[in-house]
Amino acid sequence: MNLEAQPPAAQRAADAIAELAQTRPELAEALTGVLVAVAIEAGRTGRFATALQAALSGSPAPRSVKRTGRRAPGPFDPFAVYIEDGEPGLRDKLGELDLEALRDIVAEHGMDHDRLAMKWKDTSRVIDRIVEKVAARTAKGSVFRQDT
Repeated sequence: MNLEAQPPAAQRAADAIAELAQTRPELAEALTGVLVAVAIEAGRTGRFATALQAALSGSPAPRSVKRTGRRAPGPFDPFAVYIEDGEPGLRDKLGELDLEALRDIVAEHGMDHDRLAMKWKDTSRVIDRIVEKVAARTAKGSVFRQDT
């Protein structure tokens, strides 16, 4: 593969590894293996690429979600919004969504334990369910946390 035809970032990485190989060849080889494995997996798996990009940009890590495969993913992570902006911020952001987008969030995060929320037609009721579940799951285990 011709590295001169590579994007500038790839060329910089190759140059840095080549320089490292002059003094620490074993480290350069190991680092190359890791970078290659990560790049291949990111190219192969969209979910991994998204999680990797979020991790490298300093965004909150995507939460593990229960997916049935029947609905589209929600437009945003309500847990990240709740942590960042609190309940009022989450309610504001949810209020901008239509009923189907709210249902996507409910389905993605397994918030329909009684199998009722997906049938509701009132968006405020669905928003209440999402906020209730996000607040409860975020606070879970807080009794064991120490305030610093």
